[in-house]
Amino acid sequence: MYGLCGSYRRVLKLPRVLIIETLCRAAVPAKLRKSFTTIEEMPSVPSSPEISSFRDNVDLIKFENKTIYLVGTAHISKKSTQLAEDIIREVKPDTVAIELCLPRYQSLQDPERWKKTDIVSVIRAGKAFVLMAQLLLAGFQKKLGGQLDIKPGAEMLRAAQVADELGAKLVFADREIRITLKRTWASLSIRSMFRLLMAMGNGVLGDQKISEEEIEKMKSSDALHELMKDFSDKLPEVRKTLIDERDQYLTSKVQDAPGEVIVAVVGAGHVPGMKQLLGSTIDIGPLEIIPEKSALSRITAWALPAAVLALIVWGFFSSGAGTSFEMINAWFWINGLFAAFGAALALAHPLTILAAFVSAPFTSLNPFIASGWVAGLVEAMLRKPLVSDLENIADDVVTLKGIWSNRVSRILLVVALTNIFGALGAIFGVGWISSMIK
Repeated sequence: MYGLCGSYRRVLKLPRVLIIETLCRAAVPAKLRKSFTTIEEMPSVPSSPEISSFRDNVDLIKFENKTIYLVGTAHISKKSTQLAEDIIREVKPDTVAIELCLPRYQSLQDPERWKKTDIVSVIRAGKAFVLMAQLLLAGFQKKLGGQLDIKPGAEMLRAAQVADELGAKLVFADREIRITLKRTWASLSIRSMFRLLMAMGNGVLGDQKISEEEIEKMKSSDALHELMKDFSDKLPEVRKTLIDERDQYLTSKVQDAPGEVIVAVVGAGHVPGMKQLLGSTIDIGPLEIIPEKSALSRITAWALPAAVLALIVWGFFSSGAGTSFEMINAWFWINGLFAAFGAALALAHPLTILAAFVSAPFTSLNPFIASGWVAGLVEAMLRKPLVSDLENIADDVVTLKGIWSNRVSRILLVVALTNIFGALGAIFGVGWISSMIK
């Protein structure tokens, strides 16, 4: 795991490296079994697996008619890449399971994938934040891989290649990243959301240096235990969706894999949880569900528009039509100026800034559309991304200058900053018009 990358004390003051790596891995649906919230809630194991050490970072697990070689890796380690290949060639398994989902595997195989991005469709679908997160993760991967002269995820790709050479079946054992990201985001409190964003930003834009020796040290059980404890203390919701749920998902896919001899190549951070879970009955169905908005959240989404309209009506009856008109005027200017400032901060086109200003007072009253989406679409039409922007996006997003200069990342920045400042303007606007009622 990228959480294995670097000195625990130096790199993981916040567990940003671990967080970023775990966001980069996810999976495809599989058959249903039983899910539990934490490992401690696991029911009694129907059959006790025999677990022994096969060699460093490789556990041999036997239960029922299965023999599983669990290979714990660091995703930017040449030694891990070689270890995965050596084990597969040595034991010649029926199946190789890797900690990737099919979309993630395809993206690693196709480094030119960003050229196919339709930024307008992304904004219209309301997926700008997801794309920005994926771009930041891709840039982070490339940054770390460049330090150690290895492609992130190389051990997974090599395991798949060797499996194909030997005629072994290949299983994509991880949950799809789209589901993992949405389940993680839905579980976060405002405080945790802020801490996660700060950790990601520090990880991507920070200047931490990581050596191969530090990576290998982080694969030890003691270091992993301390790292996971720190992760749990600081971001328990993230730990649940990114680590515990995926431990369950990976375990289910591995023990359900066809054949009697299986090699499972996973990040070392998943090994302890998987060793506890192997042999148990797991229902992964609930783990594949993207949570819907609760009734409370839907009601809350309409609370602001209802409050604004109620205040304006109240102002009309208590202070007259003049006050009501002044409240509407104040609402328009406060919302518009805040959103326009956000767009300007992203160095948007002047017409984009104008679009943010005009749309914000109305989109703030409509939970189904955001001023950032409007501004982003206008920016995309006025400054269409060039082929070079798509080619260089993974390199550009690791520096502030690159984020603002690349047209793709700048469009996404326009969406984000316009939405953030537009929301602040709406909150400030409610307070302002409330004070106008006499």
